[in-house]
Amino acid sequence: MPAPTVKKPILVSPTSLPHTINGLVDDLETVLKSLDVQHPFSLIGHSFGGAIATEYALRHPENVGHLVLIAVPTRFIIRPMLRRLMNIPDPLFSRLAKLVGIVLYAPQRTLKHMHDRVMLVWNGDERLQQLRVSTLVILGQRDTVFLRQHYEDVPHTIPNAHSTIIPVSAHLVQLERPDAVNRAIRRFIEPKLADAKAEKQYRLAARSLEMPWLQHYDSDVPDTVFPSQQLLHDMLSNAAHEFPKRAALIFFEQKIGYAELDLITNRFAHALRELGLKAGDRVAILLPNVPQCVIAFYGTLKAGGVVVLGSPLSNEEEIAYQLQNSGAQVLLTLTSYRELTERICLNSNVRDVIYTDVREYLPIRQRILIASLIEGSEPHSTTATLAPENLVTPLPEDTAPEKARYSTFSVVSTNGTQPVGKKPVYREYALQPLLRRQPTTPLDSGTTSQDLALLQYTSGTTDMPKGVMLSHGNLMVNVIQQRHWMPDARRGHEIVLGVLPLSHSYGITSCMNISMSMAASLALSPTRRTAQVLEAIKKHHPTIFPGVPALYLAIANYPKVRSYGVSSIKVCISGSAPLPVEVQEAFEKLTKGHLVEGYGLTEASPSTHSNPLQGERRVGSIGIPLPSTQARIVDIKTGETLSPDEVGELLIRGPQVMQGYWQMPEETAQVLQDGWLHTGDLARMDEDGFFTIVDRKKDIILSGAYNIYPRDVEEVLEAVDRGIKMWDGMYAIPHFYASVTTLWS
Repeated sequence: MPAPTVKKPILVSPTSLPHTINGLVDDLETVLKSLDVQHPFSLIGHSFGGAIATEYALRHPENVGHLVLIAVPTRFIIRPMLRRLMNIPDPLFSRLAKLVGIVLYAPQRTLKHMHDRVMLVWNGDERLQQLRVSTLVILGQRDTVFLRQHYEDVPHTIPNAHSTIIPVSAHLVQLERPDAVNRAIRRFIEPKLADAKAEKQYRLAARSLEMPWLQHYDSDVPDTVFPSQQLLHDMLSNAAHEFPKRAALIFFEQKIGYAELDLITNRFAHALRELGLKAGDRVAILLPNVPQCVIAFYGTLKAGGVVVLGSPLSNEEEIAYQLQNSGAQVLLTLTSYRELTERICLNSNVRDVIYTDVREYLPIRQRILIASLIEGSEPHSTTATLAPENLVTPLPEDTAPEKARYSTFSVVSTNGTQPVGKKPVYREYALQPLLRRQPTTPLDSGTTSQDLALLQYTSGTTDMPKGVMLSHGNLMVNVIQQRHWMPDARRGHEIVLGVLPLSHSYGITSCMNISMSMAASLALSPTRRTAQVLEAIKKHHPTIFPGVPALYLAIANYPKVRSYGVSSIKVCISGSAPLPVEVQEAFEKLTKGHLVEGYGLTEASPSTHSNPLQGERRVGSIGIPLPSTQARIVDIKTGETLSPDEVGELLIRGPQVMQGYWQMPEETAQVLQDGWLHTGDLARMDEDGFFTIVDRKKDIILSGAYNIYPRDVEEVLEAVDRGIKMWDGMYAIPHFYASVTTLWS
């Protein structure tokens, strides 16, 4: 297993990094916990890593069976000549170090800070003598990086320590004489090595039996991922620091660089704070795929708020319900939605409305032409028309919205009647003037990875919409899972085509958040028209293209499709509907890339399954669980785990699973039981761990001892409709009606 790397991107000067010995031990604890390392284990540390290993052994002596310290002194005091060398600034320091044969693994500033603030203050004389675990000390014969006497004191300081000196070696003894070091370690731990190996093999066999899909992972995909303490908006700030000039967003011909996007989102965060937003307050965003949606998403998170994303293609009643149920206090929407805003804000807590226009980030010459192509730039459904004189006027800045929430107004409905209703009173703002007067300095969001980041409403296809509570940690780990599923993707080089609506959980994670995590360019496409999507492919050459089967099919069948440069596409993960094998084969033949089917649901941030990109893919299957994700099939009546190929309810457990439903404790308790998410989907798992969705549990038809699935009936009816080709030119229309009647009796 490769050694894990715990990294937090550096946003400040290395001289201000808050490293401490206790913090480094905390990092080691996190890694060991994430790897699920079984106790007791052998812990090996080199140089200052030995000091960290020592502190861990003192903190958790019961966890460490053997401690091996390689080239570890009691005090990390470097020789005077090297000390003077460290005072020389880079790049001269690095050149001189290379000249005298010193191997460096960090910049001079970082090394000097680490030595002076952490290594130099560690007192091994006191700490080593407190060790009570079995310890082996390995020294290099010519090791003089630190004072020689401090090396030789170590085996005498540790009670009952074993020691060995490796001839013809120096500080990097484990690299210079690896065979000799390994022999010394084996001799030290050999008595228990056989038992430990047998126990490990037993655990691996049990794990493979419980999760058979692990054997089908692509070679570079880990079976576990580390939980992240990073916040979603940190991904944007990190990318801006590393790739300031790279295009973060591409909107038709307009590009917004990462540094610019980071500053704009800072302005939006300051604007929300100016409006009175507090940590945990909800901000509703009702926009199509335009840059303002991305700006508002990360700007809200930077201000400590919770995002509520609504689809501009939803009907009026659904949007009004989301506003009312979420308790959102701020709404960002389009100027063309002004009349709709009047109605949906009734009975809501919205006190501030920010208007924007789809043309604000369009090239000036193309604003009129392109604006007409943007889906969702006009309300999807309206039930009344307001006269201009009834439009809301901004409240004075010193007016408290809670003191004057409603006033009487008349609405002229489509049928000519004039019902009297309430007029919502709130303050109105135009986005650009509001942003221009804000500073660009970063804000402390005051949130942690456990805090709520997104309130995403389900579609309500089988029940009333529910607000799914997703934390920063939920969404971050789903990004990490997807990122590991694409190990060949290169940071700072990819281009993601954002056709999926950013108001949907699929688009949020697989387009927007994954782009920020890779410092990729997100080419926003606010239309699903095939011709416009292909034009975007031709102009921007995307490498990653999340989508749905219908779109892939439309592209594959489009006239002269090769002329649009679709060969730039390397990875496509299809969701929302089953992926026909014909579509998969045709699209991959065109692009030479990989198109695989996946699965997810809003309650899981949303991705849980995918077919491998490089390995075996199974037709009709949603694939295998992502890293750190468990899944099983249970009987819908008894809840018992079923054998392979039996149909039951799909249950999922993993760090991406939601916190619960907003203000719905009973519904939450029904779907979250003992950490398992009950998806409501009927599925089967084969003996290799590949899953196939059958239908929704609520759609099942119980007929005596039989379970009848709608998909079975649909397939029969489709066969009747098209006929079945028997052989050359001859068709048979089967008599299925009698058998269908029998099933339903």
